[in-house]
Amino acid sequence: MSTSETPATAAGAAARHVRLRVDIVLEIDGPAELTAAAEGRIDADEFMPAEEREHARAAVQEDPSEALAYLVEPFDLVRDLPGVELVQAAWSSEEIEYDPDAMEWDLDEDDEDGEDDDRP
Repeated sequence: MSTSETPATAAGAAARHVRLRVDIVLEIDGPAELTAAAEGRIDADEFMPAEEREHARAAVQEDPSEALAYLVEPFDLVRDLPGVELVQAAWSSEEIEYDPDAMEWDLDEDDEDGEDDDRP
C-alpha cells in the first residue's frame, strides 16, 4: 500500500456522495411553544450578530415554519452514523395545505415498482 492510499481506498472502496431527500409534514398544535423554543435557540447562538438576532426573532414570531427552520438541524440526523460525514445541507420549511387523502400526499407514488429511479 502506498503512503497516499488509505485502508479504504486500498481495499477498493471509493468515497461516495449520496443525496438523502426527506419530506416531513408536521402538524403544529403548539405554536407558542414552538416559537419559544426557536427564540431560545436564537438567543443561545453566541455567534449571531445582534441585528440578525432581531430579524430572526421577528421572523419566528410571525411564522411557525420559520421557527422550525431554526430548530431543525440536518447535522443532528447524521451525527452518530458510522462512516458518514455531512458535506452539505440545505433545508426549508413552509406552511402548506394538507389533505392526507389527496393523491399528491401519497409518498409511495414515485416508488410504484419498489425501486427509486435516482438510485444506481
